[in-house]
Amino acid sequence: MDSRIEKLADMMVNYSCKVKPGEHVMVTYSGAETLDMVTAVIEKIYAAGGSPYLVPKDNRLMREIILHANDEQLERMCRYEMALTEDVDCFISIRATHNEYEFSDIPVEKMQNYNKRYSMPLVWRRMQKDRWAGISYPCASEAQAMATSQRAYEDFFFRVCTMDYPKMYRACLPLKALMDRTDRVRIVGPGTDLCFSIRGIEAKICAGDHNIPDGECFTAPVRDSVNGQITYNIPNVVEGYCYDTIRFTFENGRIVDVDCSDPARLNKYLDVDEGARYLGEFAIGFNPAITQPMKKTLYDEKLAGSIHVTPGQSFEYAGNGNSSSIHCDLVLLQTPEYGGGEIWFDDVLIRKDGRFVLPELQALNPEELLKEDAQ
Repeated sequence: MDSRIEKLADMMVNYSCKVKPGEHVMVTYSGAETLDMVTAVIEKIYAAGGSPYLVPKDNRLMREIILHANDEQLERMCRYEMALTEDVDCFISIRATHNEYEFSDIPVEKMQNYNKRYSMPLVWRRMQKDRWAGISYPCASEAQAMATSQRAYEDFFFRVCTMDYPKMYRACLPLKALMDRTDRVRIVGPGTDLCFSIRGIEAKICAGDHNIPDGECFTAPVRDSVNGQITYNIPNVVEGYCYDTIRFTFENGRIVDVDCSDPARLNKYLDVDEGARYLGEFAIGFNPAITQPMKKTLYDEKLAGSIHVTPGQSFEYAGNGNSSSIHCDLVLLQTPEYGGGEIWFDDVLIRKDGRFVLPELQALNPEELLKEDAQ
């Protein structure tokens, strides 16, 4: 077995999830490519004294369920998996996504019903657990999206997933402290001038303990404080449909105008419930090894020089109480190649054109994180 698989499995089981003797671990997986990784994870769980429980997934099969299932079936499916979720101590997800657009031809109403009655309740319950980890395992479609060979993409994947996350965590502590004491945030750039408050909402560092690859620090805007415009300038895939750019206009926290390639479709998505038009998360991304968009949220939201400002459900931790059946991470990249931009905290510039400018934050700039990683 590839030694990098062993290293990543060990990190997920012992660093991210911290599995202890006698604990029970749910492992969901999809794609034949993941079997070596799943095997390694199982071995590491047993070595730690835990017990794994396998739940296979397949989006091609789930597409048929979403198209034809009634409300009762979706709710029953949710109850079955929720019971297992409640009965385990932690959760690991390993998935190879062969087609990001598998759900693209499903009617919006059916996707909304699926999210409301099955997907989102499970996702949010699992994410509320203190210990969970998820990876998107490399497959040919992802290599194609990166315009690279399978081997080169695998090298990239293992490099970004097994970097020195404890060092990243330490480098992010000053950013968390700054966010915790900040009131007013202003984000500016081409097509963007957005203001909101994060006062009183504690920030959380993400450095290898949940979504892998990792590299962000997030909080949430005070729900009604958001005003202005934001233009997300990289391709964002929402329920199987790709929007090259999206512009939102906010008034007192609420999205009141949408501009994109298919505003009718996106407006319908945002009309699923009241909370969908309010923000549930604001995050700053800084993974130094992720430097170009991939149309894959798990990676794009960690892009060095990025932010994501997320309509929908807020987390219990670092949250603002917004409730919704969606959580839509949309990414704005502020590097010079994508038009640049600035982030201001209480009228102090903290990041310009994707680079942190305050001395206490410069350890999060790419060359500093990579310098530590290479030592």
